[in-house]
Amino acid sequence: MNILRTAARGFACAIFMGSLVAFQLHAWSATSGSLSEVTFASYSPLSSNAEMARRLLSPLKNARLQKILAGGARLSDQAIDLAREKFALYVPPRAPPGGYGLIVFVPPWDVARLPPGWGPVLDQYGMIFVTAARSGNDQNGLARREPLALLAEANVALRYRLDPARITIAGFSGGSREALRLALGYPDVFRGAILNAGSDPIGNATLPLPPRDLFARFQETTHLVFLTGDQDIRNITFDAASQHALRDWCVFHVDRRDTMGGGHDAIGGAALSRALDILAAPLDADTAQIASCRAAIDADKNAKLADVQSLIVAGRRDEARKLLTVIDAHYGGLAAPGIAAMSKALESP
Repeated sequence: MNILRTAARGFACAIFMGSLVAFQLHAWSATSGSLSEVTFASYSPLSSNAEMARRLLSPLKNARLQKILAGGARLSDQAIDLAREKFALYVPPRAPPGGYGLIVFVPPWDVARLPPGWGPVLDQYGMIFVTAARSGNDQNGLARREPLALLAEANVALRYRLDPARITIAGFSGGSREALRLALGYPDVFRGAILNAGSDPIGNATLPLPPRDLFARFQETTHLVFLTGDQDIRNITFDAASQHALRDWCVFHVDRRDTMGGGHDAIGGAALSRALDILAAPLDADTAQIASCRAAIDADKNAKLADVQSLIVAGRRDEARKLLTVIDAHYGGLAAPGIAAMSKALESP
């Protein structure tokens, strides 16, 4: 079990012997223009433990998890028992002609609530808001916060007509770090991210890159907006490191707006409106810039994988394993086929 915790991290909470219990659909409703407490009952394949492992874990960590499961351990299909969960849902009184937008909010607190000043802005922009209870900083990301956000989006999408171009993941403080992680792993779900006073560099053991097809989509279609109080020096520093890493990884649809006079606080209505205006603007994709940047990354990645192969051929297997671990953390899913091949070679006699 210790190995399982290392390989699957938050997935340990979802291990059990037996099959997944099926839950009946529970009726629920939300009053337009007001905040309602709701329950959901529909599961999504995108929130399954296997799919989250594929998207959010590095290739080596996912491979270790699969090896453990092949040895007889059981992983539930879903980490969350929706029958036990509560969500806060806000629905504007009028649906836009093109469908509602949606903000899935990951909080640092455990109470499901609407941040002050957001209601009138949500009405103005035709944005539904949803957030989960018991999804604060003291909760595990893979076991709770991330699947709760994915299930919130999936259930709202089943019940309301949404504009896919206006589905946004947002968060504050530690919730903003989770929002970035979900934006990176699920660019086919979230087209924008509002990152309020919390971010991390991508491309490391903490925030590995997803498989190549998903990362290409993230580079091309996801728009990130950083909003941090100008007095929140610690998180401004974190934002700068995160933005630098994004540029290094060919992610150029990034905007930063400091909130004047703000400390470590959740943004109000004016800043939310500014963020939604930024996200509504068409993306200016420089395909030549992205192609050139990707080519440089691929060349560096391929050279490092060739170094691992040379170490294996020379019989220096311990050195090869160490370098492969470094490549796994840095390149993540971008190097998945090469990592799998090298890992298999290192397992052979």
